[in-house]
Amino acid sequence: MAAFIEMIGVEKQYATRSGAQAALRPTSLEIGAGEFVSIVGPSGCGKTTLMKMVAGLLACTRGEIRIDGVPVHEPPDGVGMVFQTPTLLRWRTVLDNVLLPAAAGRRPRARYEPIARDLIRLVGLEGFAEHYPRELSGGMQQRVAISRALLLEPRLLLMDEPFGALDAMTREEMNLELQRIWNERPKTVLFITHSIDEAVFLSDRVVVMTARPGGVRAVLDIELPRPRTLHVREHPRFVEYVGRIRDLIFSNQRKSEEAR
Repeated sequence: MAAFIEMIGVEKQYATRSGAQAALRPTSLEIGAGEFVSIVGPSGCGKTTLMKMVAGLLACTRGEIRIDGVPVHEPPDGVGMVFQTPTLLRWRTVLDNVLLPAAAGRRPRARYEPIARDLIRLVGLEGFAEHYPRELSGGMQQRVAISRALLLEPRLLLMDEPFGALDAMTREEMNLELQRIWNERPKTVLFITHSIDEAVFLSDRVVVMTARPGGVRAVLDIELPRPRTLHVREHPRFVEYVGRIRDLIFSNQRKSEEAR
């Protein structure tokens, strides 16, 4: 599979009063077009920093990131982002929140409104287009955020802990919904999560990061049939993947603590 995202010796350091603070050690990774790849690791290991660099929101201290062969120096076209909180505008309806990227880019509403309405239907919110965020549950608000990220038909979807604030049952429901949407509208997805189960359930591959300063410790291919139901979590191979990832994370944390 040809690389769609290339991270080549990427490093990130922040300037502090006591000197340069390393957030990411030299990191290299390739992600193929259409892959669903999750990143897991200890808190503070640089997962979000890495995603922001892919999004062009942070510059690399060293190394280079390319998307479809083009170096990333600023936010590239064709990238949608979903964050942990939906960040919907409370004075705009569901439809107008989904249309926000088109409005911000001064694109014609007449062209994008049918796309927005189709996305609202796709995420299971048909009939809620004229509702306001205060009238929606947390899971429904996150569906609006996903629709908004998909409006301009991005080739790459970046998702930073999008379901972390949801209760367990809603989170499982959103996992199923995201898988269904990805199956219907295939695109490359880079997904950050603290949930090992969630990463294994959703992904083609899971990237396990080391403790800060973060780096790639291991990449696991998730060889489970699709589409996946929640019952796949009972599959012996699923349990094995979760156990391997947990061991990689916590053994690394112990080594990091012992080295301090």
